Amino acid sequence: MPITIGKKPGSSFADPLGLLSDCHRRIEHFLGLLITVTAQARGGALTGEQRDALVAAGRYFREAAPLHKEDEERSLFPRMRASRDRRVRAALATLEELVEDHVVLDRGHVEVDTLIDRWMDDGSLPSNEVRRLVAVLQELRAIYERHIAIEDHDVFPLAGGTLDQGTIAVVGREMAARRGLKPGDAWM
Repeated sequence: MPITIGKKPGSSFADPLGLLSDCHRRIEHFLGLLITVTAQARGGALTGEQRDALVAAGRYFREAAPLHKEDEERSLFPRMRASRDRRVRAALATLEELVEDHVVLDRGHVEVDTLIDRWMDDGSLPSNEVRRLVAVLQELRAIYERHIAIEDHDVFPLAGGTLDQGTIAVVGREMAARRGLKPGDAWM
């Protein structure tokens, strides 16, 4: 395994909470690509590099991001809801707000995909659709910033401090299985 100086190694399925947080960095990266390319090209002809960036970001949000959402909604959040710890009980409304965010984010990504697909197919995007794309991307960025901050600074530390190691290990195993991997397999 190569060593990259100055870069934190990614987490593994043995540390599912760290892996979820690492995924947030990828969400931020790929959303940043969408925003940057849209700002640079403004609906005009795309360079090969811009096209590649849009394709990579689109693939990420269609393939990997839904797994992240399932990791939270099907593995982590249900175990937190089952906890009797008073700190977790106090955070249940926050978990429901995060699930609601997922629905809004999904809708936003469908609209972004539609506009970007049209842009790539037609070679350009009309100015009214560019304005709409910029607006949706700004909405997504605002939701993600708040959502990720809550999860990284509140929810994941709360889960790590209240769920037992066996439960956290089960979350990691489920995350690996969702990707067709074994818990000891490397992930990005």
